[in-house]
Amino acid sequence: MLLSVIVPVYNMAEGDKLSFCMNSLVNQTIEDYEIIAVDDCSTDRSLEILRSYERKYPEKVKVIASPENRRQGGAKNLGLAKAQGEWIGFIDSDDWVCDDYYEKLLKKAEETGADMVGCDYHLTGEHSMQIGQIVHNNKPSQAGILNEEKYRSLILDSGSLVVKIYRRHIILDYPNRFPEHIFYEDNAISNSWMLRAKHFEYIQEPMYYYYQHDSSTVHTITKSRCEDRMEAARVMVREAREFDYLEQYYPEIESSFTTLFYVNTLFSYMAGVKKKEYGFVKALYREMKETFPGFMENKYYGERVHAEERKLIRLQSRSTLLFMLYYRLLWTYRNLRKRL
Repeated sequence: MLLSVIVPVYNMAEGDKLSFCMNSLVNQTIEDYEIIAVDDCSTDRSLEILRSYERKYPEKVKVIASPENRRQGGAKNLGLAKAQGEWIGFIDSDDWVCDDYYEKLLKKAEETGADMVGCDYHLTGEHSMQIGQIVHNNKPSQAGILNEEKYRSLILDSGSLVVKIYRRHIILDYPNRFPEHIFYEDNAISNSWMLRAKHFEYIQEPMYYYYQHDSSTVHTITKSRCEDRMEAARVMVREAREFDYLEQYYPEIESSFTTLFYVNTLFSYMAGVKKKEYGFVKALYREMKETFPGFMENKYYGERVHAEERKLIRLQSRSTLLFMLYYRLLWTYRNLRKRL
C-alpha cells in the first residue's frame, strides 16, 4: 500500500461537509491508497455517511467507529493503528483537496527522495474548488536536505501538519502518538515528526482547501479550549525532553512554547472568554515563568511577539490584577472608539 489517508470525523453531516471531503478523497488520481475514516462517536449521520462510502468504494474506504469520543487526536491514533501505507497523510473532515493532491506530493517525493512533503493551502468559507485566500504553509528555504538551520526554522514555522505527507517510519517507528481528549493535538507532536525527517520538499501550490466557519477550533474561544492549548504545549516540551532535542533547540522550543502556551492563550482568553478568572490568568503566567524563566530574553521574543503584547506581558509580570484592570479599560476604550 502506497498511501494511507486518515480522516477524523465528528458531527460533519450538516451541509454536506463530510461528503465534500470524502468525494475529494475517493476521486484522487492515484491508485494504491486507502482512506481510513474514523468516526469519533458522532451524534449525527456522519457514521451513516461514511458507511455509504465504504459500501460504494470497498477497495478504498475503511471506516472505524470509535466507541467513545476521543477528540481528533484519539481518532487519528485509531487510524494510525490500522494504516498500511508507506506514506501517511491526514485531512480534517470539513476540508478537501484537489484531485491530484496526493499524486503531486508523492511524485515530488519520488523525484527528490524526500521523506516529508507539503504544499500551500486555501482559506475558504464556501464548498467549491474556487481559489480562496492562499496561505503559504512553509518557506522555500526550509526545503531540501535538512540541517540544523532548517530544523530550527521548521520548529519556529512548522506549517500545518495536515498539509503534508510523511514516510511511515517517521510516525510509526516510535511509541508516541497524538495526545487524546484535547484540541491542538498537532501542535503537541509536530516537532518530533519534523526532526525525524531527513529531507523535506515543499510545493508552492495551494492544493488543500481549509474550510473556515464559526464552529472551527480556531474561532471557538472557551476556558476549556485555552486549557487544551496549554496542555498541547506541555506535551510539546515533554516530547522534546523524551526524544532529547530540548537542549539543542532550546531557543526555538522556548519561543514556540511561549507563543502556544502563554501569548496565544492569554490574549485569546482575555478577548474571548466572558467570565475572566483572576486565578486562571495568574496561574498561566506562573507556569510560564516556571517552565521557561527567561522567556522574555529569548532572541525571538522581540520579533515574534507584538510590541503592545510585550507591554501587557511586562505589566502582568508585575501584577496580574493591574494587567486585568488595564486590559479591561483598554478593551472598553477601543469598543467605544469603534462606535463613534
